Formats: sequence, structure tokens, C-alpha cells
Amino acid sequence: MTFLFTTLGCKLNFAESSALAKALVARGHTRAAKGTQPDLCVINTCSVTDAADHKDRQAIRRLRRRYPNAILIVTGCYAQLKPTEIAHIEGVDYILGQNEKFNLDEFVQTLENQKSPISNLQSQIFTSAIREVEDFHGAYSKDDRTRCFLKVQDGCNYFCTYCTIPLARGKSRNPGIADLVRQANEALHQGAKEIVLSGVNIGDFGHSTGETFIDLLRALDQLNADEYRIRISSCEPNLLSDEIIDFVAHSHHFAPHFHIPLQSGSNEVLRIMKRRYTRELFAERVEHIRRVMPNAFIGVDCMVGVRGETDECWEDYLQFIQSLPVSQLHVFTYSERANTRMLEMDLYVVPQKERERRSQILHRVSEEKLKAFYEAHKGEEATVLWEAGETNGQDPLDGSKLIMAGWTENYIRTTMSPFDPKRVNTFERIRI
Repeated sequence: MTFLFTTLGCKLNFAESSALAKALVARGHTRAAKGTQPDLCVINTCSVTDAADHKDRQAIRRLRRRYPNAILIVTGCYAQLKPTEIAHIEGVDYILGQNEKFNLDEFVQTLENQKSPISNLQSQIFTSAIREVEDFHGAYSKDDRTRCFLKVQDGCNYFCTYCTIPLARGKSRNPGIADLVRQANEALHQGAKEIVLSGVNIGDFGHSTGETFIDLLRALDQLNADEYRIRISSCEPNLLSDEIIDFVAHSHHFAPHFHIPLQSGSNEVLRIMKRRYTRELFAERVEHIRRVMPNAFIGVDCMVGVRGETDECWEDYLQFIQSLPVSQLHVFTYSERANTRMLEMDLYVVPQKERERRSQILHRVSEEKLKAFYEAHKGEEATVLWEAGETNGQDPLDGSKLIMAGWTENYIRTTMSPFDPKRVNTFERIRI
């Protein structure tokens, strides 16, 4: 069969889609050429918010219209949480839960062997109780540029009151360090120059193997290559210890780049959310990073409009986030999620328009902080990893308009003209 993947959501999803595609290729199937009609369409979904669910449904319907004769399989978080809802979307053939998707190659092989018609079948659902799953399915993906997303952990044991991820991904689990070192070396051997550690709650690494996250970082800092760098994706502030921060500051290969979920700058709202830290602890983590790595990029996840976020809590939150010396905000607008404890609590409900207004305010704060971060580093030396060329808004078919583009170690977007293909996937010392 020829196949096509559509992936929505987090980098973890993209890593897993890559692993699933590799398994199909190993079975003798091939990726559909651009502009052709695939035999099989797989959509790996996200369900972190209602907006994500809406995008999933749009993507499913778009695929069915574009490829009317293809077998359509929906998997991922949305498939795990709301399979019956997906089954009511016209044209969906099969729905595979989070654990079932890792048997996709066997499932497709069975379909091909049966040679049975699909068009008259109703959607068939294959899901299991994800919280009972013990297996860890490894994955890494090399994107179309220079970096590799390495899955080091899956699942979460936290059960924050607003979140469905433990219901969609299961409990926290991970492979052993030796296996991850092997995968990372393999990725570098295949040409990757940057590895991004991905997972649901990566600071909880070692929960199922008796190892620790800092041990993993130390092992990955000694891979079989001279030129490479590693980025840590989102890490909970209560798990981002001073030891980890200090290690990154003095490591050989880890980038001065952190992404830390805050979610709210109000201690009252953090309590309602059942988060495992206070804003004071969060501020201490940011201050420690700034002290040992003044040039570090610090991205922050922020949620607005959750139940219980009164006007007073919001003003408290806004003043706190404005005071933090961080680089950028990743803003989410709260949406009610079925089967979350927050819906069972008697709390103030923020009107939808007010949620949107608060989101817009934080987006403006983020723009101001990112601009200030870039301005503060103008004229400094940094190491950029060049990626494939960009057109910079020009005609994408006009190769003469291509420019170099890449990221510095502290995540500053950099461009240079003219485009030189020999520089792609190489490190270069530059002045910002």
C-alpha cells in the first residue's frame, strides 16, 4: 500500500508518527508520492483543548474529501478520549487508541491480506484502558531540516484538575538510558545535529526503570559524536532541579534553552489546578537559570481563563508574568474538558469573551518579551545551526530568492543571504 500521514499537536506525536511510518516501510509499504492518491491515510490527533479537537475534525473531513478512496485511520489522543465522537464523522474507517496505534503495521498488513472492501463498513473502534498499559513504545523522528525529536518518556501521573493527558496517554513510563543512548547515537549517525528530548512529563523520567533524569542527561552529553547539541523540551518546575540547571550550564552539548510550564501566576489558581509548585518556586527556577546562564532562552506555558480565575487572580497573574525575566510565552485558552475534576468544583466561570481578552493580553506580553530578548543579544557571538533555505516571503519556486535560516543555541532565529547549500546542517559561529 501507499500511505500518507497527517500529524497534529505536540512534537511527541510527530516522533511517534515517524516511528509508525518506518514500521510500515519495513513491511513493504511506501509513502505516497506528492500529488498521488494514497491507499491509506493515517491521522495522528491531538486533544489538549476543544480547539485541538476542532482541528482534528477539520483535518479528518479534509482528508476524506481529498482522498475519497483511501482507507482512513484515526489515532492519537482524540481517538483515545473520544472514539465514539470520531465514529460519527462520515468516512472514518478505523479508530485506533494510543496503545493500538503501535500495532499499525500489523493492522494494515491484515487489511491488505483480507482484501475486503472498506466503503460499506461502519467505523470500527479499537481502544483499550490506557491507564493499565505498561509498555513503552520508543520513537524518534528526524524532521526535514536538521533536528531529531527523541521520545524519552510517555504518560503522566499528576492528574491536574483541568487536564486529560493522563487519560489519553496513560501513566508515566520510560525506557532505559542505554536504549535511549543507542537511539540518539543512531540519529546522529544518520545526520542529525540537534536532538530534542520529548515526552509528556520528561522530568519524571526514570519512574518505571529506577533511573533519574539527570543520569539520562549525563549519558546523552557523551554520545559518539563531536558536533551536536541537545535541547530539553517542557519540564515541570518542581522537577527542574538546581542540579539539572547547573548541569546544563556546564555541559558540553546541552543548549541554554528551557521551556517551563507555569500555567498560572496566581497561587490560588495553581492550588485549584492541583499543580505541584508555587509561583515563588517558579520564580526561583527562572532566577537560578538567569544567574548561571544569562543568555538562556526561557519559554513559559501559560493558561488563561480557567475556572476559579477571578478578576483579582487574573491581575495577580498578569503582574507576576510581566515581572519574570523570561523570553516568550506559549499561551493556551482554557476549555472545559470532560472527565476532569475541575468541572466537579464550585468555581467562578470566566466568560468566553473574557478568556479571549486575557489571551490576547498575554500574547502581547509575549511579543514584548521576545523582542526584548532579541534586542538584548544583538551584537553578541553565537553558534547557529543552519537549516534548509527560506524564501523570506518571496516566490517559493524561485531558488534565487533562498536565504540561509537557522537557530542559535539560545533559540534566536537567524537568517543570512545568500543561500549556500553546503552550509545546511552545519554549525557556524556568527555575530547576531
